[in-house]
Amino acid sequence: MMRILESPIPMSEVADAARAGFGEMVKAVVDVERGVMAIAGDLHADEEALLIQSGSLQRNLWGINIYPDLAVAEQIEFDSMINIRPSAGNRSRGVDDPALRERIVQIVHDLINP
Repeated sequence: MMRILESPIPMSEVADAARAGFGEMVKAVVDVERGVMAIAGDLHADEEALLIQSGSLQRNLWGINIYPDLAVAEQIEFDSMINIRPSAGNRSRGVDDPALRERIVQIVHDLINP
């Protein structure tokens, strides 16, 4: 069920993907350059590989988790092993740059309708 989102889908589809996988959340990887996102992989690395195969560059990819049943302000969790990039200044599983976090949130909101 893993796929790349290039146009908006309803949050209900994300909730269905969550229930089919982890239950309360779905993993996603956002390409901050192309403005697309892969969702519903077992691992962020699987979604990262799918995006790279479709033309994304690894340096533009950031892993998140989406909790569709939470309030909008709490739906996105910045936590993924693919985010650890000491050479790029990101030393955590989160996304340390506030502007980059904002860009990721904007892309998620552009691609998932409430």
